Formats: sequence, C-alpha cells, structure tokens
Amino acid sequence: MVIEVQKRNLSIMWFANFLIAGSLTMILPFLSLLIDTMGTYTEAQVQRWAGLVFGVTFVTAFLFSPVWGRIGDRYGRKIVLIILGFGVSLCLLLMGLVHSVSLLFIVRLFMGLFAGFIPMAQAFIAAQTPKEIAGQTLGSLQTGNVSGALLGPLIGGLLADWFGFTYTFILTSVATCIAALLVVIGVQEVRVASTSEKDNKKYSMREVVKYIVTTPVLLTMMLIAMLVHVAHFAIQPLLALYVSELTGPENLAFLAGMAFSAAGLGNLLFARQWGKIGDRFGYEKILIILIILTAVVYLPQAFVTSVWQLVILRFLLGATIGGIIPCQTAYVRQVVPLSIQGEILGYKQSFRFLGNALGPVIGGLIAAYYGIPVVFYVTCGLFIISACVLWFMEHREAKTVSEHYKSV
Repeated sequence: MVIEVQKRNLSIMWFANFLIAGSLTMILPFLSLLIDTMGTYTEAQVQRWAGLVFGVTFVTAFLFSPVWGRIGDRYGRKIVLIILGFGVSLCLLLMGLVHSVSLLFIVRLFMGLFAGFIPMAQAFIAAQTPKEIAGQTLGSLQTGNVSGALLGPLIGGLLADWFGFTYTFILTSVATCIAALLVVIGVQEVRVASTSEKDNKKYSMREVVKYIVTTPVLLTMMLIAMLVHVAHFAIQPLLALYVSELTGPENLAFLAGMAFSAAGLGNLLFARQWGKIGDRFGYEKILIILIILTAVVYLPQAFVTSVWQLVILRFLLGATIGGIIPCQTAYVRQVVPLSIQGEILGYKQSFRFLGNALGPVIGGLIAAYYGIPVVFYVTCGLFIISACVLWFMEHREAKTVSEHYKSV
C-alpha cells in the first residue's frame, strides 16, 4: 500500500514539476521585450531593467528557501508545496496585469518567496524514498522539470507571438495553478518512521547551521552547488552572442535555441542513470567524477569553430551536469537526520540561487574585458577546484572514520 502511494506521489510530482518548470521558463524569451513595451527606454535601459527584474527573484529566493524547508520539516511538505504552487500562480498572473517596469520588479521580488517548489518537491520525494534507491528516484523526478524547462521557452515564444504577453502570463498562471491542485488532490504525504534519536530530535535553526558547518562534506557540497551554478550561469546569457560569432546573424534565434536545448536533452537522458550509479557506488565518488567530466566538456567549447561542434559539446555537458543535483540530494537523504532534511536542502538551494545571481554578473564582466572564450576557461577552472575540494573533504572524512573504528 505504501509503495503504491510512493509511486503515485512520484508520478504526480513529476508532472507538477514539468508544469512549474515549463511555466517559469515560458516567460524568459520575451521578458526584455515586455519591459520594452512599458515605456520609452533605450536599449541599455531595457537590458539593465531585464537584468534587475530577472535577478531580483533569486535574492528573495536565496533568503527564504531555508525558511520554507524548516516549515516543511515541522508541519509537512505537502502544505508548503501547495502554498508555493498557488503563490507562483498568483505572481505570474500579476506579471501579466502590471503596466510599469517598477511594478513588474516588485512582483518578481515577491515571486522569489515562492520560488522553491521544485527543490521542495525533491525534499518531499526524498523523505519517503528508501536510501538505497534515492539517487535513481530523484534522477527520475529531475527529468520532469528538465522536460518542462526544455519545452517552456519554445512554447512561451509561440504563445507570445499568437496571443500576446498578457494572455501568455494568464496561461502560465493557469498551468501552475493546475500543478498546485494536483498536489492538493492527488498527493499523500508519507511519514517515514524512525527509531533513531537523531532522526526524531527537534533542531533549532542555530543547531542546523552548526550541523552544516561541522559536517565538512555536506558544507563542501553546498559550496559546490553555488560554484556549479556560478559556472553554468556565467555562460548562459552570453550563449546567443557566442553562437552569433560562430554563425553570423542568420537563423540566430533557432541556432541559439539548439545550443540551449542540447544541454537540456543530455540532462534529460542521463540524470536518472547517474542517480542509479550513485546509489551503487556512492554519491560522493560519482559527484567527483561528474564534476571532472563537466570540466573536461566545458574547456573545448572555447575552441569550437562551428555551431554544430558547440551543440554536441553542450549535449555532453547536459549529460554530465545532469547527475549532480540528484546525487547531491540523495547524499542529503542518506546522511542528514530526517527531521531537518528539508531545511538542509533549503540551505543548499540558497547556495544555488546565489550562484544563479552571481554567475551572469561574473560571466558578463569576464566577457567584457577578456572575451567569451575566457569564460569557458574560468568555468573549467571552477569545476576542477570543486572536484579537488570535494575529493579532499571526502578523503579526510573517510580517514577520520577509519581512525575512529581503529581506536574503538
């Protein structure tokens, strides 16, 4: 009976993640175009406002992710998922109704309060999943939001052309509302019983922070989550410009879309497999391999001479980077007490949001002074540093455990 509930929960959350991720990425292709219709702005002003409107969501999301995680641990993650789903739906609706860029900025600011649906879904599924298959299950769940993120920009662009910006926001609001309703109607929270005192203990926020700081591998994974997103988002805003340098202006939107989607396709095909491998051989070891492979795939992108070489490398990038999140989340499921797993994942998500905010700024500055290829060098270096730090911490923890058992 419990197994059937867990399977149904996974299926529903997969589709809910698909709708949420698809809806949030639908608006990305025309966000700057929407700002341009709200006043007589120069191109530089539109770009500046687009950066502010896009980035402000990550600021509030960075601050509130651990708070939602703590509430979920204490009162149940289903109720938090419902609040986040309806909150995003309301914000998307308001984005379609506002007529000034300042109001749009304020709505996006508040949207950050509700930006944690997908990581909360990961915590929800992780908490009810046996530790030995956590990576595989979370990898399967990730394919839902990756599929939505792949199709979202394409569908959003078409809807904006056909119906205009306002109706597109209304449709995305309806889609996210459906995701929240699916959770209300179809999801049943499974509370995993544990006799462990550590799993049932009530931790204060200070104790949770202390737990993170005093668990070196866990803290390292959070820092790596930030570095991975700094590296990944450093090149994202520049990708269309890089494609333009390779091909010229003809079919630029289509070819840039191909380069974006190739990474998502690789992620979609391999995320579950990496999670499965992590279940078998250990999440820390597989994470080190994935981070090194990602560095190896990033570096040649600086030397490509055609867009098709870039597309192939972007696909391989998606294939490697796609396993990082499910392996990190599965590691938390394995080692962190049940009573604080949501809050811990909330802190991890905060580091990711910080990386999302810093990445485009760092990438833009490097590209402006040294050129786009140098961004790939820096990105490769960040991944190599991350792999070395994680290897060192994992090796040190294993050595500590070994010495403890010898002394006993």
